[in-house]
This record gives sequence, structure tokens and C-alpha cells, in this order.
Amino acid sequence: MAPVGGTAVQDRVALAEIELCGELIIAASAVPDERLSVDRIDEVLRLAEALPEGPDDEG
Repeated sequence: MAPVGGTAVQDRVALAEIELCGELIIAASAVPDERLSVDRIDEVLRLAEALPEGPDDEG
């Protein structure tokens, strides 16, 4: 039986969250002796792509 309404949306969101967690784990494993910088975390999570441009942003 196919998911109904909100369940399908929740499934997509959950899968996206799992994918992002996996990306963070892969990135963190590449630097075993130190923590990921905030900039690197933003890069892995592709936050620049998700955030709308503000009036101070160039682009």
C-alpha cells in the first residue's frame, strides 16, 4: 500500500536528513584527528545553496 498524504512528505524529509547525516559522517572521517570547522559543515550541508540571498550578499 502506498503512503498517504503527509507520510510521503515525511519519508522524503527523513531520507534527505539521513543523506545529509551520511555526508557529515564521510566528511568527519576524512579528518580523524580534528573536528570539522563550521565552514566545512556548511559546505557539506550545502547551506549556501539553501539560503536565500540577502541584501548584503553579492551574486
